[in-house]
Amino acid sequence: MITSGRLRRRHRPYGGQREAVLLSPVIVTVLIAALAFSTPREIAFSRLLPTAPALAAALWPVLPTVLLGAFCFLIMIGLSFVYSDLGTPYTAAAIAAVTCAAAYASHLRLQREETLFQVRLVADAAQKVLLRPLPRRIQDVDIESLYLAAQEQARIGGDFYEAADTPYGVRLLIGDVRGKGLSAVGAAAAVTNCFRENAHDQPDLEGIVHRLQNTIVRYSAVSTAGDRAEHFATALIAEIPHGSGYVRILNCGHPPPVLARSGGIHVLEPSLPSTPLNLAALLGDHYHVDTVAFVPGDQMLLYTDGVTETRDRTGAFFPLPDWMRQHGAAPPRELLDRLHGDLLRYGGGRLDDDIAALAVRCRHP
Repeated sequence: MITSGRLRRRHRPYGGQREAVLLSPVIVTVLIAALAFSTPREIAFSRLLPTAPALAAALWPVLPTVLLGAFCFLIMIGLSFVYSDLGTPYTAAAIAAVTCAAAYASHLRLQREETLFQVRLVADAAQKVLLRPLPRRIQDVDIESLYLAAQEQARIGGDFYEAADTPYGVRLLIGDVRGKGLSAVGAAAAVTNCFRENAHDQPDLEGIVHRLQNTIVRYSAVSTAGDRAEHFATALIAEIPHGSGYVRILNCGHPPPVLARSGGIHVLEPSLPSTPLNLAALLGDHYHVDTVAFVPGDQMLLYTDGVTETRDRTGAFFPLPDWMRQHGAAPPRELLDRLHGDLLRYGGGRLDDDIAALAVRCRHP
């Protein structure tokens, strides 16, 4: 998750070139002044001096912007002693006018940046509620998570995940709400909170998914008519009973997990389809649980469709099973870090959809 300190650093633009960019108004001022003093008066580089405070308005606070404008004004006065016919009154008046406008523009920019920063803090807090940090180990299971927003400015979206240590074993949830924006975020939050409440009480996975189904139906019912079509979700629930050597999986239309075992890769397709959340009225209330061996050393990758639908320049989808054959033996945190980097490289530095993933490894006794 993004802490407030990291958020402040990300709020600063220009990355590693920050210092050079912030000094650019001074560099422009010095360059124009040097050209004005060293070239014939007919060229009149001095007329470009108003550009310096105009540039400063986009980068500096109000007072430094005003001071730079005053400095440019003094430069123009100094030039008038060297060249008496430069049209000094007109250029000086332009510098004064541009400086006043630049100071006001700087003030407005700072207000908007502060508002945006506060909005991002709120979004970050909302992300921590929806996608709170997961425990890195529950009993004999290691768990790591990854969330990537398609837009750098975004903090939350329709992808969700959760893990819980229950009397029935480790229970995992991952899913993706159709649509984007606040509507998808609200539906994802409703489903996640329902899982947190029921994972400890429901004795079987079918009972949990029925509760999730009822929750998203109720959430959709109180939404506006234009939003109701957005509120269906694919979801996958997994249960790893403590010390059992197997995992139960209920897949409601979600991309199948990939299991890495002893150098081999197994795509865990459901034997029978289960209905996505909020589509039971249309497709029927059908749910089926598959049981798969999950022994010490096995690692399972759960993910949303943003992973497999990442495209390269030719339009080819990200080859997740082939990728897992190469990296499936890596520890969970390392596996997700590699996935993060490789997805960005494969997509040319950008993502078309939000991405969530869980790496789950069964530890050796």
